[in-house]
Amino acid sequence: MAPSRAASRPSPPAAASSSSSSSSTSSAASPCRAWSPRGLASCARSAWRARRCALTDPACTGLVGGALLLAEVLLNAWIIRAVPYTEIDWRAYMEEVEGVMNGTFDYMKLQGGTGPLVYPAGFVYVYSLLYHVTERGADVRRAQYIFAVLYLVTLVLVFRIYARVRRVPPYALFFMCCASYRVHSIFVLRLFNDPVAMAILFASVNLLLDRRWTLGCLVFSLAVSVKMNVLLFAPGLLFVLLRELGPARAVPRLAACAALQVVLGLPFLLANPLGYATRAFDLGRSFLFEWTVNWRLLPEWLFLHRGFHAALLAAHLAVLLLYAHRHWSRPGEGLLGLLKAPTKKKKRDPMTDDQMAFVLFSSNLVGVCFARSLHYQFYVWYFHSLPFLLWCCPLGSMAPLLRVLVLGVIELAWNTYPSTEISSLALHVCHVLILLALRPTPPPPLPTDPATSATHAKTS
Repeated sequence: MAPSRAASRPSPPAAASSSSSSSSTSSAASPCRAWSPRGLASCARSAWRARRCALTDPACTGLVGGALLLAEVLLNAWIIRAVPYTEIDWRAYMEEVEGVMNGTFDYMKLQGGTGPLVYPAGFVYVYSLLYHVTERGADVRRAQYIFAVLYLVTLVLVFRIYARVRRVPPYALFFMCCASYRVHSIFVLRLFNDPVAMAILFASVNLLLDRRWTLGCLVFSLAVSVKMNVLLFAPGLLFVLLRELGPARAVPRLAACAALQVVLGLPFLLANPLGYATRAFDLGRSFLFEWTVNWRLLPEWLFLHRGFHAALLAAHLAVLLLYAHRHWSRPGEGLLGLLKAPTKKKKRDPMTDDQMAFVLFSSNLVGVCFARSLHYQFYVWYFHSLPFLLWCCPLGSMAPLLRVLVLGVIELAWNTYPSTEISSLALHVCHVLILLALRPTPPPPLPTDPATSATHAKTS
């Protein structure tokens, strides 16, 4: 064939006697070779098509992600130097871990300037390390650069997930990093523990996509030990483990998660077990109305009412069950089938990377939508998964422009300080729109990747 001959040896100079097929092949291979108006126009069209392909083809996620990472290095360095640091919780974190450094392991006696220590033991270990490397918390600039590195590591982990699922066009990644003022602020200007927990969580998701079940569960438990919001992913993780491994192989991994929590909390459990359990894992903790982002449209008395909290919990569980039955389970499987031993189940295909990410990220989204309160730093709980979830919505129910618009409205709502009735309402409208439009549609067809197929077959 002519293309194979052209590939095996250099093409000869074009001649008048060349066939039309050879001319077209040479022109397609190097449209800029002819320095004529027609050749330059062809070159411009080819460059435009290549750029458009790089921005819209999910296979180019790694290339675009690498360029965005370089931009983020410069952007974070500029933010740290040009934008003043804002003290909110950093000093309180240092005071809390300083108590541990001084030998106090009773959680009921550990507190900082903003109140008692209410995070599990993993938080203490992480911020104790930061306490030492930042001169007892005094060198805030060094802490900011450490969090800038954490931000870049988080992006690498997230980009790897997006490269695996191959669903989101690369241009959407720009809105997931460079365009967000609030997320940069949470990482490098506020130094909250939420980014630490989410970075570890994304490491866990990567391990689960690699089918490294035990290590992925342990890293998941490690993320929970930094902040409990990671438990919003737990229903999705339970579903994935039961479906892929069956109860007999899932239970030991869940037990390993619990065992790691005991090991991490052992110094505090020995000092005051009840105090540690009630402070570090307080699911009924009250939130201040002045900081809420999502429920500003309610009167304060209703926001604080226990009945309202119970209604949110009931709605959370109901929507989770609905999602598990209609969106997570494949047709004909059902939830009860998850409890059967693998030998008693009908033969079925393993979950794809796309399906697994859908279950985990949608589980977290449902929890965020029905949270009793969302503070500004909680934005990172689901920010990096929003493009994936929006591109899981069928094209018929949500066009690309509408998806970008939803991302913009959510960002605007989180950047409105203090929150208003309108910003809270807009946030809820976007959440409901995503919840109603989400469907486990298959990603765009791609060529078969032998390496990916081998990964799917691997279990640990």
